[in-house]
Amino acid sequence: MSEHDYLLLTPGPLTTSKTVKEAMLFDSCTWDEDYNLGVVQNIRQKLEALATRSTGYTSVLLQGSGSFAVEAVLGTVMGPQDKLLIVNNGAYGARMIEMARLMDINHHAFNCGEVNEPDVEAMEAVLKGDAGISHIAMVHCETTTGMLNPLERVSGLAARNGKTLIVDAMSSFGGIPLDVDALGIDYLISSANKCIQGVPGFAFVIARRNELNKCAGRSRSLSLDLYAQWRCMEDNAGKWRFTSPTHTVLAFAQALRELEQEGGIDARHARYRANQQRLVAGMRALGFETLLEDDLHSPIITAFYSPKADTYRFTEFYQRLKQQGFVIYPGKVSQSDCFRIGNIGEVYPQDIERLLATVGQAMYWKQ
Repeated sequence: MSEHDYLLLTPGPLTTSKTVKEAMLFDSCTWDEDYNLGVVQNIRQKLEALATRSTGYTSVLLQGSGSFAVEAVLGTVMGPQDKLLIVNNGAYGARMIEMARLMDINHHAFNCGEVNEPDVEAMEAVLKGDAGISHIAMVHCETTTGMLNPLERVSGLAARNGKTLIVDAMSSFGGIPLDVDALGIDYLISSANKCIQGVPGFAFVIARRNELNKCAGRSRSLSLDLYAQWRCMEDNAGKWRFTSPTHTVLAFAQALRELEQEGGIDARHARYRANQQRLVAGMRALGFETLLEDDLHSPIITAFYSPKADTYRFTEFYQRLKQQGFVIYPGKVSQSDCFRIGNIGEVYPQDIERLLATVGQAMYWKQ
């Protein structure tokens, strides 16, 4: 624990390596080729290579959190004649619905309930009954519950029905293997401070080039115009339209190098999955129950039911763990009393073992 005050067991921001932090100890000029060509363009190329071997994709970096990039995609991609089916089984599907409402985007909310994976057959029935639906948007890893939504089945549905597919892969890209071209994803959205293990400050979009090319002049926002941001980066060798978060970008470049050193996405996925499986087994041995069945779990974050003891309070449990160097997450499920534990970032098997021992000691309601 010498490098950290405590270990962040959250879905991001997460605990980063010392070397990722140290990368920020350098000041960059946003007009300089060393930065734009040497760092930004290099990041864009690496992101595209991580996403697919296909040459038909491009990448756009955008200031702000992941939600900024989701809003940029929806506000830039959706034309006045288009209609968006939004899969909603958690807070982040619900957030897309709110974005669509505020931007006056014609949409259909496909509500599943927070603990249910999307019923793809029911989705297909909706598509068959509404020929106006042109796009589908879904969160891949819904960290409200820790559910991994059925991306392959939904992408197959989109392909069969000729729909443009938008995927919020905020908490999966870089930590779960996928190929955007093989899956037929038109827009994949993620963030610097998730599975690639950078720090907060910008998000990015992997876009099918011929789809993004259609979006000139559509944006409902100046600063969140994804097409204009892309054209600026394409035409000016990595230049951002507005102030670039330089230190965050340098940290991300280092995080990408460390992903490569770990063995790439497959190796990171294996570590995350081993962390999550050991976490669940250990927590169950201590008497905790998971919110979801095992086949619905992502390797990213897990929701556990709160103990039923009258004396249990999350804030007390949280503080006891924090005093021992671990920060967990409160619940976000509206219908169940839960807490969540993430296992991504600079978290290794020995950290999970230390956490489980600490949880056992922090269960004051059993004393």
